[in-house]
Amino acid sequence: MRVRDRFSISTATQQLLSRVLSLALIGLFAVGIERGNVGIIVNSGVAILVTQLPALLERDYGIALDPALTLWITSAAFFHALGTVGLPGSEENFYVTIWWWDHFTHALSSSVVAAVGYTTVRALDEHTDEISIPSRFMFVFLLLFVMAFGVFWEVIEFSITLTASATGNDTILTQFGLSDTMLDLVFDAIGAIIVAIWGTAHLTGVVGHVESLLNRQSQ
Repeated sequence: MRVRDRFSISTATQQLLSRVLSLALIGLFAVGIERGNVGIIVNSGVAILVTQLPALLERDYGIALDPALTLWITSAAFFHALGTVGLPGSEENFYVTIWWWDHFTHALSSSVVAAVGYTTVRALDEHTDEISIPSRFMFVFLLLFVMAFGVFWEVIEFSITLTASATGNDTILTQFGLSDTMLDLVFDAIGAIIVAIWGTAHLTGVVGHVESLLNRQSQ
C-alpha cells in the first residue's frame, strides 16, 4: 500500500504540499537575509537545492519519483531549515527551544539517506550478476550505511562548530555535546529501521528507473 493510499492523500495534494513547502523555504531564505543570519541563509539555501533534486533527476536522467517520495525529501529539507529559524521575534531557534526537534529532523533526514542507499544498492544488485545482496542482509546494510553517514555528519557539525568558535563567527550548524551526538545517532538508526521495515516497498519504482539508467549506460 502506498503512502497516499494509507492516509487517503491524493497525488495532487502531495504535489501541492511539496510546492507549498518549497515556496516556504524561499520565505525562510528571505528571513535569513532580512536578519543577516548566515546560518539561516546557508541551511535554507541548501534545503532549496535539495528540493530541486527530484526535478533534476527526472529532467536529466529520466528518473521520475513518486509524489510521496518527493514530499518526503521536501519535508526533510523544510523541517531542518525551519528549525534554524524559530518563531518570529525569538532570538532562539527550534533546535534550541524544542528539545525533540533535533531528534525529529535527524530521524527524518536519515530515512531519506537510507532510501538513497537502498535504491542505489538494490539497483546495482538488479543490474549486474557480480553483486548479490540477500534481502536479509539489506536491513543490516541500511543500518550500517546510515550510521556511517551519521558519524560523518557529526564530524562535520563538530568541525564547523569548532572553527566558528575559534574564529569568533556564528556557526551554521550547532553541536550540543557528546550526549546530543549519541542521541543523534540513535535517531539516525531509527530512521534507517523505519525505511528497512516499511519504506523499501515504496522505492520499487525508483529502483527500476535507476536500473534502467544503469542498463542504458552499460550498453
